[in-house]
Amino acid sequence: MSKILIIDDERAIRRALREILEFEEFEVDEAENGREGLDKAKADNYDIIFCDIKMPELDGMEVLDGLLKAKVDSPVIMISGHGNIETAVQAIKKGAFDFIEKPLDLNRILVTIRNAKDKTVLIEEKKVLKKTVKRFKGSSIIGETPEIIQIKEMIEKVAPSDARVLVTGENGTGKELVARSLHDQSSRSSMPFVEVNCAAIPAELIESELFGHEKGAFTSAVKQKKGKFELASGGTLFLDEIGDMSASAQAKVLRALQENVIQRVGGEKDIKVNARVVAATNKNLREEIEEGNFREDLYHRLAVILMHVPALNDRRDDIPMLAEHFMTMVCAEHGIARKTLDESALMALSKTDWSGNIRELRNIIERLVILCDEVVSGDDVKLFANPRTAKK
Repeated sequence: MSKILIIDDERAIRRALREILEFEEFEVDEAENGREGLDKAKADNYDIIFCDIKMPELDGMEVLDGLLKAKVDSPVIMISGHGNIETAVQAIKKGAFDFIEKPLDLNRILVTIRNAKDKTVLIEEKKVLKKTVKRFKGSSIIGETPEIIQIKEMIEKVAPSDARVLVTGENGTGKELVARSLHDQSSRSSMPFVEVNCAAIPAELIESELFGHEKGAFTSAVKQKKGKFELASGGTLFLDEIGDMSASAQAKVLRALQENVIQRVGGEKDIKVNARVVAATNKNLREEIEEGNFREDLYHRLAVILMHVPALNDRRDDIPMLAEHFMTMVCAEHGIARKTLDESALMALSKTDWSGNIRELRNIIERLVILCDEVVSGDDVKLFANPRTAKK
């Protein structure tokens, strides 16, 4: 449910606008002057803000300046009964999403809200893309061994459905790449792909990260925050290292999967979510269940489709292809002419013990790009590769 803030000193306008918005099933909050409105907008997350121009304390333009300075991303729709073209242009130039004159027209309000919500979705997608585009630039599932061909075929079959997938495999094998491929080939590809590394987040914060929190839920909760389940609604939620999730969070994730609803930390309201969940782990969850570390009912909810990504040592025939792929990608990232791996280098890489899997191979290729001449030889690989990986 979208949350909207109305900032207007006229009670009648606030009431009329509230009735319209609540009839359309929006959650509405009010502020009777500019100062109160600015404080509320800074302290909470609103999907859209309606702001009057002529107000005591702070006028609408000053509120708009304050929102921009505080880096509040919510689209701001300016409203005024004393508007003219000059005022509207000034507001838009300052960063307002739109300008509506009083008396307010119902159809104009609803169309503007719809357009503003579309902008909000684009802003969130842009944030996610900025974080991931560099990491995934030029990446794809590389390989032609039977194990990798089987994974590609499974992705092609499973991606169009909303079936939950559990991806298993050692660290560095490319489980996240499998999850992203499932998303990119699904009908949800135009919506966000949201990742949560369950092992990297402290147990006391994982629930807030997944489900969000209300203002004041705990000491540092100075404003409302949406969780990853909400942010991924309509798209895909990737729960990496699910085996490291706390027992309390497991119970809440199970409810979210069963009922498609969540509750923010410190909140009592059920929030509907619609995210396809893809989980990954490097642990044997069957053993974790026997030891009491993982819920069996959650396992069965997650493991509708099981996909195992093989270790690099089990797909050595793919190493030359992967090495060439990373050589092209790393040289482009460093802005240098592409270097060449000769036959002896490819042979040495194929005989190396890759305990760190594909992630380690990429790191070695980057080291070779930085330290070697235009042609990388087998001696270079033996010299600059991690000594412990040399296969005897």
